[in-house]
Amino acid sequence: MSYAMIRHLRRTAILSQQIRVESTMTNLTQEDFVFRPPMAQWSKIIREAEKIVGYPTSFMNLRWLLSDEFANLAMHLRKIVGSNHPIMKTAKTVLYNEQNNLQPWGLIILLLSKAISPSTHSIQTTTLIEHQRMLAELTEMIRTGHYIHRGLLNIPVEEQDQKRDTSMFANKIAILIGDYLLVTANGMLARLRNQDLSYLISTALRDISEGEFFGPRDSQNMPLPGEPVNKNVDNFKINCDTIPLSVTDILGSPISEWTLRNMYNGGSLFGRGCEGAVLLAGKNVAEQKKAYLFGCHLCLAWQAASEISKFSTENQEPFSLVSAPVLFALNETPELYEKLKNVKTVTSIDFNDLKANISKTNAIEKTKRLYTENADKAKSYIEMFGDNESVNTIKRLINTI
Repeated sequence: MSYAMIRHLRRTAILSQQIRVESTMTNLTQEDFVFRPPMAQWSKIIREAEKIVGYPTSFMNLRWLLSDEFANLAMHLRKIVGSNHPIMKTAKTVLYNEQNNLQPWGLIILLLSKAISPSTHSIQTTTLIEHQRMLAELTEMIRTGHYIHRGLLNIPVEEQDQKRDTSMFANKIAILIGDYLLVTANGMLARLRNQDLSYLISTALRDISEGEFFGPRDSQNMPLPGEPVNKNVDNFKINCDTIPLSVTDILGSPISEWTLRNMYNGGSLFGRGCEGAVLLAGKNVAEQKKAYLFGCHLCLAWQAASEISKFSTENQEPFSLVSAPVLFALNETPELYEKLKNVKTVTSIDFNDLKANISKTNAIEKTKRLYTENADKAKSYIEMFGDNESVNTIKRLINTI
């Protein structure tokens, strides 16, 4: 029955791709869930990495996709085929990660775990590997659940009539699927029976929640950029402490605003996942902090690379208004902000015109430097965990971006 259900899910995703035209809203996420590096080289490194960890990470998705609970929810997905609801794009992304490679968070955590785990075979080592694998899985599940929840459509009360039945139903399905993933992830975290690890992941969940209330938003809760300000120093320091992220004097400063938004949207969670893997291995606090900083900077490097690709001449996809190129362009040409500050819905913006204006500035070059800085920092932190096959594979993944 579970195998039949996964086929049913795939058919649902295929039908939705054939029937509907992708809506603008489904593309305008607050964080790029999908990253598309050069596929041939990237896929080769991914396969080599999975051989090192001894675990095909595609099974992370299948483990919860094949559950009876998710099967019941999947039955309802076909009812919203043909709609423009973001949940359909999310379903396709999760099911077809060969064509749309997810940023391989779980695989990176497993590679880091392999780099620091003892090479001896014992009951303790086997238990440690299983716990680190559970951590990698629950980190992916929290991320996916948050992504699904964030795709809800805000429907005004006065518009919740018969014409909106499909959207209302799709929202309910998105809430249930997201809740299922988050509850399952928290159950896995509880089974690890590690209070310190639970605390680390809880701080990441706090950051994800706080991020949904940071900065101006449109009527669909899509993020809008802060008003540009001129500052002599624009640098966001990533703090290893578990205290809430600082939001003082952030909006309007391109590097600080971009960094904070992406720490909220996933950087903190990935960093804590890496830190947790080192914690489970029994390493000291200094080693744990290195792992956290590695995860944060790698996530930021991935995000910068993804945003740069959105501004290539052949790419016609919409882009986030709080992406680095936009923030840099607004800071360099403040008059562009006048076109955005009173926006009611992101979908009303002429993205082609905005993209043309951004191309006239140095925003893309600044974003490339932002990527290089974070990628170099990620490599410098991962190199602190020794010269071994796992570390070298992570460095190859970074260099492929």
